[in-house]
Amino acid sequence: MKTLAAALALSMAGASLLPAQEMRDYSVGRQHHGESRLNASLEFVAGTIHVGAGQDDELYRMQLRYDPGRFVPVSRFDAGSGSLQLGIENAGKAGLRVSSRAHLDQVAAVELSPAVLLSLDVDLGAANANLELGGLRLGDLRLISNATQATVSFSRANPIRCSSMTIESGAAGLTLEQLGNSRCGTVRISGGMGQTILDLSGAWGQGSTITVKMTVGALTLRIPRTLGVRVRSDQFLSSFPSKGWANTDGALLSPGYASAREQVDLRLETALGDVNVEWVR
Repeated sequence: MKTLAAALALSMAGASLLPAQEMRDYSVGRQHHGESRLNASLEFVAGTIHVGAGQDDELYRMQLRYDPGRFVPVSRFDAGSGSLQLGIENAGKAGLRVSSRAHLDQVAAVELSPAVLLSLDVDLGAANANLELGGLRLGDLRLISNATQATVSFSRANPIRCSSMTIESGAAGLTLEQLGNSRCGTVRISGGMGQTILDLSGAWGQGSTITVKMTVGALTLRIPRTLGVRVRSDQFLSSFPSKGWANTDGALLSPGYASAREQVDLRLETALGDVNVEWVR
């Protein structure tokens, strides 16, 4: 929570220096009243958004600085279904576009309770995003990132087993840090024209399957030397840096795969993109 507050303060300080810009502050939250799960949907069409774990006794909180001439804050919670919608959306003006740097200097910090089972759906427009999801009881994640730079990290292990993660990235970059700590059984990543960095470190636990589909972007895999990785591809990876890997039954096995305590299956569907491997501890 302190990290989110600091990031929000710095972003707001930068935005306040812009001339002739009238920004508005908005804050909303709800105490935790014994809810067991939260189905959260975050929509942020322009600016910078930080998402992370808050306090156990607070179900959610959002602090927002936004441009009221172009956007409106969104805050809807249904106690019966446990459904939550937060973020900003266009003010309803026909033909509204993000046309200048000033319009991007909106910032939001969203905190979600680590005490509930969380289903998280994030839709980003012309926004930069930093999602630090470590420690949250994440059941599943869906992220659509359009013309954005997005970083999704898991600094702490998920206390529960996550069923699935689906990420669609557009023209800009995507970085996934310590992905193993998500403990997701199925991970699907679609990359466009930008750079995708996939860090496979963390505590995977049971075996997981990762599918990465690239078009013209570049993919960097950061692989711990202690992790066993089996790579498959529809088109065999002529550009894959396979030195030291074993070719078995149409798959590449990382060095030490058979004796690795944790193993993951990685399926690559690449078109024109490059694949690079960096070995990490």
